[in-house]
Amino acid sequence: MDMTQRRHFLTTLAAAAGAASVPQWAQAQTAYPNKPVRVIVPFAAGGTTDVVARLVMQKMGELMKASFVIDNRGGANGMIGTGEVARAQADGYTLLFNTAGAQTLSPVIYKAPYEAAASFAPVAKVCSVGFIIIARKDLPANSLQELIALAQNKDKPLTASSGSAIINLITEQFKHVIKAPQIINAQYKGTSPQMQAVVSGEVDFSFDSFAAVEMIKAGKVKALAVVLPQRAASFPDVPTLVELGVKDMEFSSWAGLLAPKGTPKEIVAALSQNIDKVMQMPDVLAKLKQYDYIPVKTTPESFAQEIQAETDRWKQVVKATGFKIE
Repeated sequence: MDMTQRRHFLTTLAAAAGAASVPQWAQAQTAYPNKPVRVIVPFAAGGTTDVVARLVMQKMGELMKASFVIDNRGGANGMIGTGEVARAQADGYTLLFNTAGAQTLSPVIYKAPYEAAASFAPVAKVCSVGFIIIARKDLPANSLQELIALAQNKDKPLTASSGSAIINLITEQFKHVIKAPQIINAQYKGTSPQMQAVVSGEVDFSFDSFAAVEMIKAGKVKALAVVLPQRAASFPDVPTLVELGVKDMEFSSWAGLLAPKGTPKEIVAALSQNIDKVMQMPDVLAKLKQYDYIPVKTTPESFAQEIQAETDRWKQVVKATGFKIE
């Protein structure tokens, strides 16, 4: 072996020794992501959560030069897909795009296969989501006050529809707040059939997502109030519950990105920083505005605190309303 070959051999040996001294997970994360990332949405394809997830994760892929693949795992109020992520390897290659109902409410009212906070490493809350109270078009109530007056008539109880755990509990809280326990809270398998029940006149009203915008604008249902801190951009003439003096109804949902507990902080930070960039893109903001989704900015730490606080609040609401799963 001549001198040149010897120097090359020693250089190669030193490089190999240096790489061996770095843990395998650390070597992998320096190049993260170096393979497709699976993003589980614990709801059926085509819903607003799925639409937002696909929009945001496509942009994430462009920024991080990787493929973020949406995998819809619906069922059991979001618990099937959410539980799958809780059990996944914490390497950044299985993520969860979830909502408040599946993340923080389901573990309170069901025997969920995960804990709202302890099972996950929150990455970023993407947007807040409000609700709108809609009523069948021929209901003799054109304001929330008139709806409440009808609801308080014990001889002729109104019916409401609920198609998710969070809307179910919000409806129960509304009954509690306006002192109308006689309201019949009918359960539907999903928010789409929940809304259709109001459109068809099967029920009198419901707390719906802003997916109901087109039905309202088409005159198939009427909007009475919004459950938001401020009026919705889609319906500036529809008052908020706060404006109408209805207290203890400050509810909202959200959409956000989480990872399994134990995911390296560097990976969580990289994902969070890129979410921030996505949420400044004009086309993303325009799409969210169509659904009256309000973009928000959080850190992994502040998102984790919100999840814990929200879980604690749901426990209080369940206790106050006496809510039980039937």
